[in-house]
Amino acid sequence: MALEDYKRKRDFTKSPEPSGDEPPARRRRKVDERFFSVQKHLARHLHYDLRLELNGVLLSWAVPKGPSLNPKDKRLAMHVEDHPLDYGTFEGVIPEGYGAGIVMLWDTGTWKPLVDNVEAALKTGDLKFELDGYKLKGSWALIRTRGYGRQGDGRSWLLIKHRDDWAGEVDITTFAPLSVKSNQDFHEILAADDPSVWRTNRPVEGGATGTMLRAIIEKAAALKAERGAKPRKAPSKRPRRPSQGKKEPT
Repeated sequence: MALEDYKRKRDFTKSPEPSGDEPPARRRRKVDERFFSVQKHLARHLHYDLRLELNGVLLSWAVPKGPSLNPKDKRLAMHVEDHPLDYGTFEGVIPEGYGAGIVMLWDTGTWKPLVDNVEAALKTGDLKFELDGYKLKGSWALIRTRGYGRQGDGRSWLLIKHRDDWAGEVDITTFAPLSVKSNQDFHEILAADDPSVWRTNRPVEGGATGTMLRAIIEKAAALKAERGAKPRKAPSKRPRRPSQGKKEPT
């Protein structure tokens, strides 16, 4: 039931996104730690999806401006449908339909609640937690607010960094823009797929996001063409015998 909305919005015959039908690989971690990730998603708008593991799914919030390390910043975070656990490490290109665009695994790690009862904190709209990722660390809060959206729908939250050793004024989204999975930017992720994937119906055409997407598609196409133009090395006629006592490189 928790993933009903997630599955209803997607066509898995077209989208490479995980369906949630297969159990994810088990991760080694401490008993009180749960998985978290942040996915940088260029769709109709650029945003960052914060995902926190709880009760077998990933609770998810879309953060339009991305997380901020500055406690003065109160970043809007829209609560969206739960996602399957194996979505947390997904990176790739969604060709069409819901969420069409490019997904980058921007950060990942573990999180711990700083409250006794997470479900009660979510219900009251005040969740305090600690992140231990590659880019995001320390204490944070998600606070539900009444703005943005239909009155009473409960979707609008604020993501706020607490003052601690990991807080600061550096713009982490600009300072560390690349994937923690592939160390690639959007155009490189797209070049590994099909830069012309949106032939007739791009995720977005106009505005700043449309301009950004057009530039990414052009860079991806040029990178893919460059890779295709490079001559491949001819295979050696006889395989080398590995030196004694040394492993053959893989």
